[in-house]
Amino acid sequence: MSEHNLFEMKEDNILKASKALKAMGHPLRLKILCVLSDGEMPVMDIVSKVGTTQSNVSQHIDILREKGIVASRRDGSKILCSVADEEIINLLHAMQATFCPTA
Repeated sequence: MSEHNLFEMKEDNILKASKALKAMGHPLRLKILCVLSDGEMPVMDIVSKVGTTQSNVSQHIDILREKGIVASRRDGSKILCSVADEEIINLLHAMQATFCPTA
């Protein structure tokens, strides 16, 4: 396999990666995604973990949902959120390993 083919990406994968990275470009959205990388969580738990207001978290979750990065569902009075795509979780784990290594 030539070196060029080794790094060739499908256009849809490039667009997906670009969209994900753009959405993660805001510090609060990245925090929300890091919190959700452990699994589904109610919005109010996300609020307590990221340390801002419910309104602010909800606005950023809406942006992530519009980009197809976060999924949400209602369970009684709670809104539960999760990362919509396993590839995003893999990307988050790679970023955590790079930027947040444990001692």
